[in-house]
Amino acid sequence: MKWKKFTLTTTTEAEDLISSMLDEIGIQGIEIEDNVPLTEKETKGMFIDILPTLPPDEGKARISFYLDDDGSAEEILKQVEEGLEELSVFTDLGERTIQVSETEDKDWINNWKQYFKPFTVDNILIKPTWEEIPAEHQDKLLIQIDPGTAFGTGMHETTQLCIRQLRKYVTGDSQVLDVGTGSGILGIAALKMGASKVRGTDLDENAVSAVRENLESNGIARERFQVVQGNIIEEKGIQDWAGYEIYDIVVANILAPVIILLQEEIPVHLRKGGIFITSGIINLKEEDVRQALEANNHLEVVETTRQGEWVSITARKK
Repeated sequence: MKWKKFTLTTTTEAEDLISSMLDEIGIQGIEIEDNVPLTEKETKGMFIDILPTLPPDEGKARISFYLDDDGSAEEILKQVEEGLEELSVFTDLGERTIQVSETEDKDWINNWKQYFKPFTVDNILIKPTWEEIPAEHQDKLLIQIDPGTAFGTGMHETTQLCIRQLRKYVTGDSQVLDVGTGSGILGIAALKMGASKVRGTDLDENAVSAVRENLESNGIARERFQVVQGNIIEEKGIQDWAGYEIYDIVVANILAPVIILLQEEIPVHLRKGGIFITSGIINLKEEDVRQALEANNHLEVVETTRQGEWVSITARKK
């Protein structure tokens, strides 16, 4: 099926009104492009470490929406024009021009699969379920991951840094807390390495189903890796669910600003001598994270590892 893409050039002032108008017509999933800087409140819950540098904001915006190329587009576009005419009485719509282009109906959710091939992290083979085990890797520890809509294939440097640190510290009776668990790859890796139990938290509800599916793919019982959606930094219920002073290892592959906040909470969940493995730290933010960890009276930094421009810092509870 082909889709028609309509891009309206307007003003940033009119963005909200136009968005509401399109929603009332039945058009959902719009794209808004502008150069308005994000506020601190807007970036607080976003997985962004370094924000892009935007050109000067000139008050212009582009709002795009898609319609089926089935003959109904003309009628819907007429409704859009009528809606814009009504809004023009209340706000400046700027150029108010609409450009039309055509796009193919692609399977965006599954398209990425063509790029996810088996790969190794030292003696560990990580692969999606639809790929065969390469003959030369038959002897490696196998982890099967299908991330779906949750973050984490294991291919990123930050994940590999965490896997290598888990390899150093996981023992046969380790209990592990995986903060920002995503697809569950780190928790599953810990279990494959011999950990007895894993608990995971994530802000994304998709992580819960992704972990369950990946546990099944790896032949691991659900009760060995429990996951809950929530924010362990702010939610008392999530903190209580995780439990206190029971973990041998906490691993967090997130982002530097989140780790800086997280380091205040993690010590209460670790046993004395427990290990806190962090990654997701771009090298420009390494010193910020290090200073935060070193300033924490309950933690001592024991190791720093690097891969490319990414950094992992490991600390121990005193």
